[in-house]
Amino acid sequence: MIRPAMMIAAAAVFLAAAPAGARSQEHHGHASAAHAHADFASDRLHVMVEGEGQDVILIPGLSSSPEIWQGTVDRLGDGYRIHRVHVNGFAGASAGANAEGPVAAPVAEEIARYIADQGLERPAVIGHSMGGTIAMMLAARHPDAVGRLMVVDMVPFMGAMFGPPGTTAESVAPTADQVYAAQSGSPREAYLAQAEQTIIGMIQTESEREGPLRHSRDSDQQVSAAAFRELIVTDLRPELSAITAPTEVLYVKFNDPRMTPEITDMIYQMSFQTLPGAELTRVDDAAHFIMLDQPDLFAERVRAFLD
Repeated sequence: MIRPAMMIAAAAVFLAAAPAGARSQEHHGHASAAHAHADFASDRLHVMVEGEGQDVILIPGLSSSPEIWQGTVDRLGDGYRIHRVHVNGFAGASAGANAEGPVAAPVAEEIARYIADQGLERPAVIGHSMGGTIAMMLAARHPDAVGRLMVVDMVPFMGAMFGPPGTTAESVAPTADQVYAAQSGSPREAYLAQAEQTIIGMIQTESEREGPLRHSRDSDQQVSAAAFRELIVTDLRPELSAITAPTEVLYVKFNDPRMTPEITDMIYQMSFQTLPGAELTRVDDAAHFIMLDQPDLFAERVRAFLD
């Protein structure tokens, strides 16, 4: 009985969140005099750095821009050096090496290289949605590189929501292939319309929707379709035990009326049972973009997490 609702929830939260635009643009979204691009050459990402103090890496989700963290950064104030990752192919950044093959896993490796290259000492890492997947990959595969880990509204195996109980990465691969074919081949206008409706459901606060809608329109359709397929077939549950960083998971009730808060809690508890030290916290009165719907509460949780 739970499984169909989980599939609906997964579709509502993630499926059409892949961007509608097939354009690959050269501009890099939000920038101001307060930001500087890190001196780090990569064909998969670039990083905006601001502030001084404790190092914090922020990773946005599928087709999202580093802009989504602006309210959080503003509320945190001084005492932090913020490193905002912009994944190539998303929100106006040219696709680069992300134009072919997987996206999340190579980006996680590039962030590990960035940490070493910049001489960062076990920074805190916070990832939203697909950014949460990347953050978990980073913390599991490079445990000495991450000081603290926060995952925002993401489970370690999204593919479980697309199949029956006992679904594995291998068994869900045909479904992932079908999803990829539909997303990558969808006509632009149809894709735009679907993405718009989904994003509206992912953000309760109407005034906060314009930015993510723009990020989606300005993203590369092929990159996001490939990244979404990768998320479906990536099962990080066996790797969670390798994570040594203190971990906090913030999440919201699945976006389906049949999915009660209690059922959502159970799903998250089961999903993270291989990381028994993780602190799981449900945030009410918010949708997928918690930082936009509950900005003050989210910033408070982030500050407590960092301190």
